[in-house]
Amino acid sequence: MHPLTLHPRLLALLAASTLAAGAQAQEIQGQTNRQATEITKAPNVTQSNLNSAHGQGVNWLHTNGGYEQQRYYPGTQINTGNVKKLKPAFMFQTEVRESMETAPIVVDGVMYMTTSFNHVYALDAVTGREFWHYKHKMGPITTFCCGPNNRGVAIEGGKLFMGTLDAKLVSLDAKTGKLLWETEIADPEKGYSETMSPTVVDGKVLIGTNGGEYGIRGFVKAFDSASGKLLWTFYTIPEKGHEGVWAENDLTGRNMKRDIPAEKTALARNSSFYQTLGGGVWMNPAVDLKTRTIFFVVGNPSPDLFGAERPGDNLYTDSLVAVDLDSGAYKWHSQYIAHDVWDLDAVSPPILVDVKDANGRMVPGVIHGGKTGHVYVHNRADGKLIRFSEAMIPQENMWALPTATGARMLPGANGGVEWSPMAFSPKHRLAYALNLHQPMTYHVETAAYPGGKLWLGGAFKTIESEKQWGRLAAVNIDTGKMAWKFDTEQPLIGGALATAGDLVFYGEGNGMFRALHAGTGKMLWEFNCGAGANAMPVSYTVNGKQYVAMGCGGNTQLDFKRGNTMVVFALAE
Repeated sequence: MHPLTLHPRLLALLAASTLAAGAQAQEIQGQTNRQATEITKAPNVTQSNLNSAHGQGVNWLHTNGGYEQQRYYPGTQINTGNVKKLKPAFMFQTEVRESMETAPIVVDGVMYMTTSFNHVYALDAVTGREFWHYKHKMGPITTFCCGPNNRGVAIEGGKLFMGTLDAKLVSLDAKTGKLLWETEIADPEKGYSETMSPTVVDGKVLIGTNGGEYGIRGFVKAFDSASGKLLWTFYTIPEKGHEGVWAENDLTGRNMKRDIPAEKTALARNSSFYQTLGGGVWMNPAVDLKTRTIFFVVGNPSPDLFGAERPGDNLYTDSLVAVDLDSGAYKWHSQYIAHDVWDLDAVSPPILVDVKDANGRMVPGVIHGGKTGHVYVHNRADGKLIRFSEAMIPQENMWALPTATGARMLPGANGGVEWSPMAFSPKHRLAYALNLHQPMTYHVETAAYPGGKLWLGGAFKTIESEKQWGRLAAVNIDTGKMAWKFDTEQPLIGGALATAGDLVFYGEGNGMFRALHAGTGKMLWEFNCGAGANAMPVSYTVNGKQYVAMGCGGNTQLDFKRGNTMVVFALAE
């Protein structure tokens, strides 16, 4: 197999273990705490602050804006009438020139941002002046998929929390950057790693795991924020019952062409593979404080393409799952694709919002943008699917099974909607989803568990003669219809941000950071950052002035131009 025919994500997978050691040797040699200046007032983010973060227009306290994860900022100072006057306020360059997928946290004028290889910076959110810089002391083994990324820290009180590539959870003093404690989440030698940002609620640090390409057993864990002690674990692969109900159709009702009799025969011979069945959790859970429930999506089974190794529905892979916040006890799940052999895992973080049910009544809902190219709308109480959107991108030959010579099926293995978090506008009732169109062929081969190493059971290959592109789709969650679409030259990966100024911000791999009209999709402003704008934009206000921040470091998964800059914008005086 010629490596140039491989999809960039597969190249990233293959390179991760071999390239990581060299990159770590250059960038991660112990922790440092260079103090250029001092943070004068220690942050103190209360649980009340975190609970109400979604509705305030000053700080950005969660990766996705609030526990609801709507990525909606209620500030209106920057709006459709003046966004054309947006100019860089500062550009901060980090030591790490590598993919940037972070969403900075902003507290009372201080910005906390991360980079690949687990650096953390504390900056003045108005000037970009560096307060301190922390480097995680990486262990000797790291095995990770799709780039050495980190998507951000969480904050509680005066403490920050970060997951690391060598599967640790660390707590830092937010004022000084000093390491407070460190605990192991899982064994990196078995393929576990962390790129997601944690979520903190009521003294619990919630974090999932990467590793679906390496034969891990996925989970979400809760750790005590004061000590790092493990409080509970929910395994996304149950020890019993992972065969599920032998679903013939996907959640939208389309037949997936499974050979269920052959699968049942294989399961009778061996049902012990649950410990290597995959099911990583890539992105933050949403939290319903009223019902004490967290909602998260689960990634692909292992091996990705060779389904004969794992007969059954492979619960709870490719699913939306609800568990009890306080105990980790299972509440419900809804599986999008049973026995996935196309790597169409669920990764984009769920959003909590009231939705119209089939009778037109408003009910608490949870929505998810899928790699399939659909936005799924669920009832929050039981997970039942209320509706799914029209396809946001082309779908062809669903569900053609992978073959030894390669079968064409769209969407490709990156989506649809990859890990990219959607945004939601309550004014327009629209969810904004960043989509990829990458035609691929799926190839399968026999592959036994390799012991914590890359385990795909085949390959997905881009079709070089066919154009790849992106689409920002605005979907009405009450009807499932696209209100508008904005097409881009390159596939889209990263986050969206909606604001009360009637704007949607997003970035592209060519460096363009753009603002569109939230109601119409008309492009109102753009700025080229010089490297791929593939992080997650945020907005905040300091001393009455609104800012918009975007990390511009490119993307390993799609091989977009690398950089090392956090670019922060404000209206020109």
